[in-house]
Amino acid sequence: MTADPADLLRARGIQVTAQRLAVLRAVSAVPHVTADAVAEAVRTEIGAISLQSVYDALTLLVTEGLLRRIQPAGSPARFEDRVGDNHHHLICRVCGRVVDVACAVGAAPCLTAADGQGYEIDEAEVAYWGRCPDCVAHDRTPARAGSPARRRRRPRREPAPRVSSRARRRRAATPSR
Repeated sequence: MTADPADLLRARGIQVTAQRLAVLRAVSAVPHVTADAVAEAVRTEIGAISLQSVYDALTLLVTEGLLRRIQPAGSPARFEDRVGDNHHHLICRVCGRVVDVACAVGAAPCLTAADGQGYEIDEAEVAYWGRCPDCVAHDRTPARAGSPARRRRRPRREPAPRVSSRARRRRAATPSR
């Protein structure tokens, strides 16, 4: 991002706030960043901000064309400030690294559908999948051949059932069998 972030917001009639500026700077600093990473960077810069506020700012900035949202299969959404050009992405199946690659054709949509079925096609989103140079050098292979990079997630805990105070009192008063 070469222009002043505040000027970019004003030019589109968006209210300039510390949160929006920090979100723009966070995305500009790290290409293909996740919302969670944006939230961490923003908290470091300005203090407390909810994840929902980060998502709200990201959604507004994507809608206004200041950021681009991509979501590779099997990965969380990622955000970048490289907008307005026709570029694509290389994605590592092993580590999930995402990098930009110029379009071979140059002009959007850069692919022609065999049958457009009446659609006015103005864009084709292309993702190239493979292994990045680091993973090739270390002979790392994907967990499952043909699948995108998978992140290990902690299993979700089931929430404890809600018990009213009245029910707790009844249980306490009832002799055990």
